[in-house]
Amino acid sequence: MGNLLALIHNETIKIWKKKRFAVIVLVLIVLIPVFVYAQLKVTENNAQKFKDWRGELQQRITDNTNSLGSDRIPEEWKRWRRALVQQLQYYLDHDINPNSPNAVTFTRGFLNNAVTMFIPLMVLAIASDLVSSERSTGTVKMLLTRPVRRWRVLFSKLAALTLYTSLVVVTNAVLCYLIAGLAFGYGGWGEPVFVGFRIHGADVDTSSVHAVPQGVYLLMQTGLVWYSAMTVALIALMVSVLVRSTAASFVTMMAAVIAGSILANMSSSWHTAKYLFSVNLDLTSYLAGSPPPIEGMTLGFSLLILAVWGAAALFVSFFVFTKQDVLN
Repeated sequence: MGNLLALIHNETIKIWKKKRFAVIVLVLIVLIPVFVYAQLKVTENNAQKFKDWRGELQQRITDNTNSLGSDRIPEEWKRWRRALVQQLQYYLDHDINPNSPNAVTFTRGFLNNAVTMFIPLMVLAIASDLVSSERSTGTVKMLLTRPVRRWRVLFSKLAALTLYTSLVVVTNAVLCYLIAGLAFGYGGWGEPVFVGFRIHGADVDTSSVHAVPQGVYLLMQTGLVWYSAMTVALIALMVSVLVRSTAASFVTMMAAVIAGSILANMSSSWHTAKYLFSVNLDLTSYLAGSPPPIEGMTLGFSLLILAVWGAAALFVSFFVFTKQDVLN
């Protein structure tokens, strides 16, 4: 046990010395204020355009309803807009402002937009070369000459990767809240958010809709973001074991993540695509009641698909790492 803890500590220090996590934090410190400023301008423009938030909601309902009559809009987009109209109408009927400007609301929006690409790319910056980089530098040879089982070596890398993936997700949420609070205030934790929307084709089932505090919603959302990020991290670890080149490992995973984002917007009629991990990364959309990219997908389905991909990646990683001749 002591040797395993020492290995985990060693892997954690190695990742820290690469200073990639520090770069990630620096990128967030630079970009989040830009996003906050943009959201602040949107809020100011909406305040000038609409007397209150009800007018804004009503205008969105009207615009989306009018667009349903256009022949130039694909049927899948029309289905999405019908669902959106029903949700907006629900909020309006129950006198709930779904976009109340505060730090918690901003953080929710940021995580919703970051879950499929922004956060996965940050995870890849740490995970894509955990093994491949040590092959190119030769440090893996020194490590494996010690009287330590190979599975312990890879497990220590996995533990360190889990730690840094968790830090990436938490850092995104915390920095968003702290920086956005300077512009919008730090309140909003107790505001109600409705969850439980169920999409059935073009209809939204509101029979299970119930309100939860916005703080609870943010914790649920952060947990789903972490789940998606860990799946990406596990697959990146597998690619790092299989591919000797760090550049090839990073590019392969980056292409897979970006392709998933594109497929999510284009694969509504390709039902087999729902089994790809990258199409299932947007778990937070289920909380908001947004229609899935492919009809029939649910939160449970996406969680299961990501779990299968993660488990398969772990199996391949440990099998190859313990059997492969990595000394040459």
